[in-house]
Amino acid sequence: MTISASCLRAALSLLLLAAGAAWLPAASAATNCSATSSTLAFGNVSTSTNTDTSTTFTVTCSSSGLTLSLAGRTRVRLCLNIGDGAQGGGNFNPRRMTSTLDALQFQMYTDPARSQIWGSRLVSSIPTPLLLDMEYPVSVLTGIGSGSTTVTIYGRVPGAQTFFAGIYGNAFSGNHTSMDYRFDEPSLLGGSSYPASCTSGGDGGTSVNGAFPITTSARVPASCRAYATTDLDFGSVPGVIDSAIDQTSTIGLTCTGRTSWLIGLNDGQNASGGIRRMRQGTTANYVSYDLYQDVGRTQRWGNGGTDSVLGTGTGAAQTLVVYGRVPPAQAPAAGSYSDVITVTITY
Repeated sequence: MTISASCLRAALSLLLLAAGAAWLPAASAATNCSATSSTLAFGNVSTSTNTDTSTTFTVTCSSSGLTLSLAGRTRVRLCLNIGDGAQGGGNFNPRRMTSTLDALQFQMYTDPARSQIWGSRLVSSIPTPLLLDMEYPVSVLTGIGSGSTTVTIYGRVPGAQTFFAGIYGNAFSGNHTSMDYRFDEPSLLGGSSYPASCTSGGDGGTSVNGAFPITTSARVPASCRAYATTDLDFGSVPGVIDSAIDQTSTIGLTCTGRTSWLIGLNDGQNASGGIRRMRQGTTANYVSYDLYQDVGRTQRWGNGGTDSVLGTGTGAAQTLVVYGRVPPAQAPAAGSYSDVITVTITY
């Protein structure tokens, strides 16, 4: 039997193709995902309004191995879980940071409107984790490729809480920042599709503890606000003042918890020789009086430090009573008398 040269070359080509198929590797690759760490820093928080901040970290997935594919894209479905943190004490809504003695409420969200709490599938009592889909091209011949995306954490310290001065923090690592993912890689028979979930379906996957460690920090400064005073009105006196006239007024303030404060009262606008005096308009007529820290009017309230009033903030409104007295044996001219006292609050 005679075979022409052209037919022989065709037969050899078929044999080479068949032989080549015998040593080509089967589709086989591995996909791994990792993430970077981040710091959610609030700085000095406001004690009257919400304090918002945000931070970002990067999630990267890469495929490596030998494969032949038609579509050449890997698809990954991930769940990013955030728990309560090492100092969370099991608190999720709201979460908390702690100082040496106190706790500060805060929360982490998946959206800039701060309406979706970032949860964990490991904790049934809080909402779902962040769900993330990623796809990226891989080499048709080698199966090597990677993709990355930036993820944002939105944080808030609510203003509607009782604040205590201090430096606060919480550390999220281990199962507090875990990542679950499943991947589907392209194959000889066709492309890829997203796995059914971050824990099932696809070609494979895993769970990684401490995948994206987060440190949160905040500082509540020592501060006072919401000052309020009432007038000290001694009323009307007919003629000679022959007995002491006692009245009170108040000073109100709100200071962050554990804030040390000192309140001093000066001697007013008309004092003489360390004696407070009320004046009748622009005349030279005066009525002497004084201000005290105690109801017995024995401890004068001054502005020199030692005779000022010392206290500590509670985070709530505090009210102090000023005890006033007009001493007897005075015969002022008829008219209205007044003085202005300056209140100094040091913290």
